[in-house]
Amino acid sequence: MRTRLLPLLIILMAAVLLALGIPLAISVAAAQQQKVVVDRIDDTARFAALAQYVTEVPGGSRPTSRDERKETLKNELASYYEVYGIRAGVFYRTDTPMAQAPADWFLPQAGEVREAFGEALLSRRSHDPQQVWPWQRRHLVVASPVIRDGDVVAVVVTDSPTGAMRSRTLHGWLVIGVGEIAAMLLAVGAALRLTGWVLRPVRILDATTHDIATGRLKSRVAVAGGPPELRRLARSFNEMADNVEDVLEQQRAFVADASHQLRNPLAALLLRIELLALELPEGNEEIASVRTEGKRLAQVLDDLLDLALAEHVEADLTLTDIGGLTAERVAAWTPTAEAKGVRLVGDCPPTTAWADPITLSSALDAVIDNAVKFTPEGESVEVTVASNGETSTVVVTDDGPGLTDEELGRVGDRFWRSGRHQNVKGSGLGLSISRALLEAGGGSISYDHHEPHGLRVTVTVPRSGPAA
Repeated sequence: MRTRLLPLLIILMAAVLLALGIPLAISVAAAQQQKVVVDRIDDTARFAALAQYVTEVPGGSRPTSRDERKETLKNELASYYEVYGIRAGVFYRTDTPMAQAPADWFLPQAGEVREAFGEALLSRRSHDPQQVWPWQRRHLVVASPVIRDGDVVAVVVTDSPTGAMRSRTLHGWLVIGVGEIAAMLLAVGAALRLTGWVLRPVRILDATTHDIATGRLKSRVAVAGGPPELRRLARSFNEMADNVEDVLEQQRAFVADASHQLRNPLAALLLRIELLALELPEGNEEIASVRTEGKRLAQVLDDLLDLALAEHVEADLTLTDIGGLTAERVAAWTPTAEAKGVRLVGDCPPTTAWADPITLSSALDAVIDNAVKFTPEGESVEVTVASNGETSTVVVTDDGPGLTDEELGRVGDRFWRSGRHQNVKGSGLGLSISRALLEAGGGSISYDHHEPHGLRVTVTVPRSGPAA
């Protein structure tokens, strides 16, 4: 969840920073250019003032071959070009230069300089140049009219290189970029802290839910930290877990008490049935049927009590030789299998895993008993022990009728038995007890088809200890 929430927050914060940074960068570039344009306007205005009366001589006499004002204008333009590297000139309406620097610079026939010159001839300063960006090697052109007696007699034009201005703009953008990166890093740090603070109770809640789902019903959420809503959720979850645990405990207690309390009346009833059988003729079918049903009911009560205890007990895990324990159970069930005409084969190499020997033995007894019970005479049941780096497995395969796909989904449910096996002795609780015993120790039991026919039961126990 954090991997989904954190990128979303980072994208939103990046969008906000970009929304602020891009207009700021544009503003910096515009401010730098405006500063240059204003400076060029002041320069053209000064040159226009010098050129306004350049053809007149004090006293009102006719112009001489050497005009002091014109020489002064030329010197000013030359110094201006040498110091700043900016081309500047004063041109008559006929495009003839009055003075220019450098000396070989003349008005072009087209381009920005010609456009600015034409606009100044209309007795107004040229409009502001188009914005120059750092990656554009363009010049800034500013033109101002030289007005005498209300008429435009000449135009002052400056053609400025923009390298220094673009460098200053880039420097300003670099400062903005560094600030954006610093703000982004700060925002990412804040997002990490925020998501950690918000999601920590969720992670704890998820871990506690998993613990409860795997049978550790005593697990609870520590109500500390996080938003108030999640703290309330944690308290509500603890209350729910307490109620669920109480209900399950009551259910187990009821099953255990009911099965225990029914045993004495059932034993008395079976005793009276035996006394009644003494009064009836030998071989009476009805009394035999009653005896069978009574014994089956007693077995169901015993299995119910075992199931209640299995769901309530906590496994005492020890490092166990799974191969040796399985070999013992195979040897114990071999006489029963031989009596039925079934061949019971075990391949049990030594391997260790963490398990409760008593509960694992009970689970194996239920699985092997089930396999022998449903395997026809002349067929075989195979028990194989194997292991890998994480688990050890005991696989029990039989050559019985097997189960359909639908029945495989229900095998192990309480009191469930296949409709084809209703006449086989059993209560339908053996595999349920096995599953409860295995899950208490971190193990599991699964079912699958065994080709060409039969059932494959896999008992899995962990090789890692409780601390791991």
